[in-house]
Amino acid sequence: MLIDIIIIRGYLMKVDGEVTTGLGKAAFFLSQDFYVRNFIKNCGFKPYPGTLNVIVPKKHLDKINNVKDNCENIIKPDEGFGAVKYIEATLNDEVMGAIVFPAKSEHTENYLEFIAENKLRDDLNLKDGDIVSIEF
Repeated sequence: MLIDIIIIRGYLMKVDGEVTTGLGKAAFFLSQDFYVRNFIKNCGFKPYPGTLNVIVPKKHLDKINNVKDNCENIIKPDEGFGAVKYIEATLNDEVMGAIVFPAKSEHTENYLEFIAENKLRDDLNLKDGDIVSIEF
């Protein structure tokens, strides 16, 4: 069962969602030097080449889209790659990382893509269907 909680203070939100398998395309993009350099510079970590995909309740999409639309953190990469908006975030009140909002995405709107320094499925022993909390 999908559990959801949302707290809003300005743009501060805390949303619970369900871990799911992604499309496997983030590894390629997060291995590109211009993305890596920018995440190191702006977020303070080298991202693991992959995202933790979290499905959030659709009823929160307006609020999440508002955060995305007003986000000024953007990486504009080399030609042929899409821009990525990002906002620093915390997973399960312990893992610092960021939520990325790729300009070119094949995910439905209710997917959040969380990046961090390590492979979170391994570090936190996460599997599809587990509930996680993301604060941003």
